[in-house]
Amino acid sequence: MKIVSFNKDVVYQENKPAVTLMLDNVYTKEVRIALSRHQLMKEHKAPYPIMVQVLRGVIEFGVQGKKYTLQAGDLIALDANVPHDLLATADAIVRLTLHKADTDERVKKVVE
Repeated sequence: MKIVSFNKDVVYQENKPAVTLMLDNVYTKEVRIALSRHQLMKEHKAPYPIMVQVLRGVIEFGVQGKKYTLQAGDLIALDANVPHDLLATADAIVRLTLHKADTDERVKKVVE
């Protein structure tokens, strides 16, 4: 058993979103992305289906040219290989659920 908190010890970086692997179990990888207001994760694709949940703040979630405003408590699921981007309109904490075969290193490359 492992207990983690997405709300404790959050560090916002000045120049790019902070990506932290929080949990790696037999089914998924749970990643925290802390975005300061106006930080962007440029358009990218995931090789497997993903889920994105806003835990704090507000983001604009772009999917194939359409923007969705997501607030704390909102959850969106995407199939593999769907182009998407994120823009924080307020400081935000996002929970990203990855397929077990995906990597948090891939996510870190998106924010570089």
